[in-house]
Amino acid sequence: MTLTSVHATARIVAEADGGLPVLAGDGPLALRRTRAVPVAAAAPGGAPPIRVTVVGAMTAPLGGDRLAIQAEVRDGARLTVDSAAATVALPGRGAAGPATYDVRLMVGEGAELRWLPEQLVSAHGSALRMRTTAELAAGARLVLREELILGRHGEEPGTLATRLTVRRAGRPLLDQELDLGPGAPGGWDGGAVLGGHRASGQLLVVDPEWEGSPVEPRLLGDTAAVTPLAGPAALVTALAPDALLLRRVLDEALAELTS
Repeated sequence: MTLTSVHATARIVAEADGGLPVLAGDGPLALRRTRAVPVAAAAPGGAPPIRVTVVGAMTAPLGGDRLAIQAEVRDGARLTVDSAAATVALPGRGAAGPATYDVRLMVGEGAELRWLPEQLVSAHGSALRMRTTAELAAGARLVLREELILGRHGEEPGTLATRLTVRRAGRPLLDQELDLGPGAPGGWDGGAVLGGHRASGQLLVVDPEWEGSPVEPRLLGDTAAVTPLAGPAALVTALAPDALLLRRVLDEALAELTS
């Protein structure tokens, strides 16, 4: 039997009236409209909140798989995207090469996107390249969380390369890369990068109301920090020994930044 890699793309388009003219899952990327969470409740006269949950329909990504999600939040719309479970990158099929996972986000004027997937787990022997690209209008709001877990319980991690690129009003806001696991540059697990931790995360918040009054840089304990960006945005970076503690730090940071 010949095993072939999976190529799949899921698409979401959200409108200001609460509609989802496009909600198309593919292969392992099934999309479901779910009940909006209370924190996304619409203000009087505001756009109704929309929530979409990504449900894994099959095991992925495996080596050689090509997965992509595209989300467009049109002017004035409010969308939350989460996932039903963690994504686990698993070893591939022979010489299939690394898997790729591309996320492309577009957020229009006066729109809001909360991109809050569950953790990405890099299992031993896997190889994954993940790229997230966001294009924001000047008046767009964005909350984006990324959590990387290096190895399942008691195992070494796979090879993981991530890149996050964000542009606001056509200008660069953030562009950074992270390479972890076997094959990554030497020292990835040293004191200058992970320092022995197995959970790494970041939280990006973009809010036009911060224009002219940037967030103050500060530490959040011993292994987390808030950094203002050159724009109405703040980046929280954090390390933790496990997924539970990482989520706790990022949740506390989000509550503080959005209160």
